[in-house]
Amino acid sequence: MEGTNPDDSRRLEGQFCFALYSATHAVMRSYRPLLEPLGLTYPQYLVLLVLWEQGEQTVGGVADRMFLDPSTLTPLLKRLEGMGLVRRMRNPDNERQLIVSLTEAGRALQDQARDIPAALLCASARPIDELLRLRDELVAIRESFAAAGAA
Repeated sequence: MEGTNPDDSRRLEGQFCFALYSATHAVMRSYRPLLEPLGLTYPQYLVLLVLWEQGEQTVGGVADRMFLDPSTLTPLLKRLEGMGLVRRMRNPDNERQLIVSLTEAGRALQDQARDIPAALLCASARPIDELLRLRDELVAIRESFAAAGAA
């Protein structure tokens, strides 16, 4: 990369992956005080975002949207179900599939969470156009790594 010292690649601060990892942790810490009053963790919030956006989904569909294995998602869904926010049921057309849907309480939580994106934007202290460009770049990087892993 232009402007980089070759020795930087041997240092923690020189690692692209560490910059991404540490930035992710900083963002997660910013979410915590916003989600705690709702009784949610960040991964639970992401599941709810998928369901608020798309409605009823198979577990596999939610897992695909979140780039997770369905087995990783199962404990999250069980916890959300125990909280009364989602319902899991067998697909009558395919007994092997579980369908996840929001309960009334899960739908109501969407209203309580509506200010979270704006609060995160404010916490970033960055212009929205810069964050949108960065998001698009991160998506492209994710897709590049996914394609390289599939090859």
